[in-house]
Amino acid sequence: MDPLSNEKTVLLVEDDAPTRLHLTQAINVHPQLTVCTACGSLVQGLQALFEQQPDVLVTDLGLPDGSGINLIHQARKLNTSIEIMVITVFGDERHVLNAIEAGASSYLLKDGDTEYIGDAIMKLLAGESPITASIARKLLKNYQCKNVTTENNSEIKPVEKTVLTERETQVLRCMAKGYSYNEAASMLDMSGHTVASHIKSIYRKLQVNSRGEAVYEAVQRGIVDIG
Repeated sequence: MDPLSNEKTVLLVEDDAPTRLHLTQAINVHPQLTVCTACGSLVQGLQALFEQQPDVLVTDLGLPDGSGINLIHQARKLNTSIEIMVITVFGDERHVLNAIEAGASSYLLKDGDTEYIGDAIMKLLAGESPITASIARKLLKNYQCKNVTTENNSEIKPVEKTVLTERETQVLRCMAKGYSYNEAASMLDMSGHTVASHIKSIYRKLQVNSRGEAVYEAVQRGIVDIG
């Protein structure tokens, strides 16, 4: 059965009431998505995670009673298969990397136009990692600067590379380029089940829990190059 053929549940955590309502409507209008809970605080979000077990978590980072990063950490601990999307006004590198390291696979900036949110969530469920273009560009520039600094400073010790098989590395390169699992399977001439098995092995070897974190770790360790 197609995993996207059934309606998927979304937990939405956004403290601004008008924005929360607008996002809820934008998500619910998609025929394959429904917001199971829409709340405005970290405590309410944590409670909903325990009670609802949603397929997707969409969260802001700046919550009145804590950080959305804590919610992401908890969601990843409770359910390793949950997809996590951040939608926020924070576009600085620290917030982005903290969210990715916590387990988010998608990072979008609030820009006033949120009608695309349903399609972005479906792309996330299909194995892609939607990210605002300006954020992606900023991360790429940061990686490039770090690579140049490392090359020019002989005292910096190279990051230890984790040993991946050739096929795992090929799958990881597809992930880094933003291809979905199905696209990777087609490009590499393997089944979706095989791709999923390789991804589980990659997560284990890199000690990560999400696509975004896997790509980040792979670039940091020099396993793949997305420049």
